Amino acid sequence: MLTKRQREIYEFVTRYVDRHGYPPTVREIGEAVGLASPSTVHAHLANLERAGYLKRDPTKPRALELVKRERAPGRAQAAARGGDVRRLPLLGQIAAGGPLLAEQNIEDYLAVPEPLSRGDEEFLLRVRGDSMIEAGILEGDYVVVRRQKDARNGDIVVALAGDDESTDEATVKRFFRENGRVRLQPENSALEPLFPRHVQILGKVIGVFRRV
Repeated sequence: MLTKRQREIYEFVTRYVDRHGYPPTVREIGEAVGLASPSTVHAHLANLERAGYLKRDPTKPRALELVKRERAPGRAQAAARGGDVRRLPLLGQIAAGGPLLAEQNIEDYLAVPEPLSRGDEEFLLRVRGDSMIEAGILEGDYVVVRRQKDARNGDIVVALAGDDESTDEATVKRFFRENGRVRLQPENSALEPLFPRHVQILGKVIGVFRRV
């Protein structure tokens, strides 16, 4: 079992590799987790290597190879034991304009059971609030979203919605186009539908999972 510090180092290395395509240096790892001594970082890396989480070449500055990517503690696991997983970007704040998957929008990368992820044009969003509880989407759940710019009536979508682009906020709702306007319908009988003047669809929800 990994210690808290080892887990922090492993998670940082995993995120770094996903974002940059190559591993961090010992100095970068130390700065990220608050360790000033390179020898301490090396000791933790040696423990991770012995535990089978990575391989390394001590003669090279960036020679780290992740091994147990899908089984890191704290990562989401496949719904079925032993099932395959894929890593998807978890978006934080979503703003109008600019690339949706720009690095500044990405909080983390999470492992998702492969049956929930079907292609490369997908991302995750953490659900806030209780507006979709009657669809089985609870606060704190992660929705798997396929990027697309349009939707059919009845689709659950992630959209930027507001009176205009300057007031747009990201929301998860069921989409309907009717009588020349868009209705964003919550799946909570205690809440009223939204009729925003401006709607930008970011994607369609194709799956939901929660970490345990």
